[in-house]
Amino acid sequence: MSLTAILLIALALAVDAFAVALAAGVSLCQVNFRQVFRLAWHFGLFQAGMNILGWIGGLTVRSYIEALDHWIAFLLLACVGGKMIVEALREEHEAGEGADPTRGRMLVTLSVATSIDSLAVGLSFAVLGVSVWLPALVIGLVATVLTAVGLRLGCLLGAASRLGARAEIVGGLVLLAIGAKILADHGVF
Repeated sequence: MSLTAILLIALALAVDAFAVALAAGVSLCQVNFRQVFRLAWHFGLFQAGMNILGWIGGLTVRSYIEALDHWIAFLLLACVGGKMIVEALREEHEAGEGADPTRGRMLVTLSVATSIDSLAVGLSFAVLGVSVWLPALVIGLVATVLTAVGLRLGCLLGAASRLGARAEIVGGLVLLAIGAKILADHGVF
């Protein structure tokens, strides 16, 4: 898999983290370095970790599904991308008022919620026979950076939820395009 494809996947996966960070920045109004570090570190760590877990899970079933691997990868990416687009269009991204999303149970919940998509992509990597180590590193770093940027930007923008939804739509479309490219590479169309 090319570095360009890995970067595009990383950007698409990090859009959830970016959108949540924007909303958190808006709700917090002011953030300090510790809050930015906690949220960015956890989102990046969970994105990379879930990707590796999905890949490990995928290795166990790879030999059984090798003939259909490109379809499975396409369907997983299409489901993740479609889900991102639908959620963005519904505008259901609301941060809880009064709670600090960079601490405690809310931090862990948000970290898991924003990295579920990475688990599915890791499964796709295993099915396609792609080593997970470089993609997981890139996915984790991109998520970390975009989370930090999103949190800071959310503080500056006030009404940033629209920007987050648009970014999530773009991320979903990128995942759909990568899924279509996988099918095209396998001669489906």
